[in-house]
Amino acid sequence: MTTSLRMGAAVAALFLLMAGPALAQTRSYKILATNKTSTMEKELKEAGELGYKFLAVMGGETGFGGSEAVVLLEKVPGDKNTYNYRLLATNRTSTLQKELQDAGEAGYHAVGQTVFETLFGGKETVAIVQKGSDQANEVRYDYKLVATSKTSTLEKELREVAEAGYEALDLTVGKTAMGGSEIVVITRRAVKQ
Repeated sequence: MTTSLRMGAAVAALFLLMAGPALAQTRSYKILATNKTSTMEKELKEAGELGYKFLAVMGGETGFGGSEAVVLLEKVPGDKNTYNYRLLATNRTSTLQKELQDAGEAGYHAVGQTVFETLFGGKETVAIVQKGSDQANEVRYDYKLVATSKTSTLEKELREVAEAGYEALDLTVGKTAMGGSEIVVITRRAVKQ
């Protein structure tokens, strides 16, 4: 190999070494924030169609938006999947249990939970469920909510559902329809197919 060829190869290698990080694809993030559950579900669906996957949710006071639910989504380079979302919002635990079970039977997976303060001053427990385009043959889940107003009984109730094969996924403290507070834990177990 001639000196000029070696020199050219060395320059090219140096360029690739220095430019590599700039040429590499990076993760991208999207923040959704709103005080309306219908708007959040619509924006989640739009982001999911673009390949954004759920990472986290939190409800509360934000700097400029007042009381909002804030969702963090991520798009990973090379992930060609799209995602569909449902936002399940209610102030009745029994309704949330039914909606979670229906979503699980339709192939959705619970990914997050928070308390959402509505425009009219009410508080709803919100669960976000996700279904990826790659989930055709994935495991389906049976969901069970563990809800109690007493922290002293929560551990016992979780032990009982664990003995039945359920695993805890998420926890939040929400308001009941009667105005009290309750701890709500989403649990799931794989369904035999």
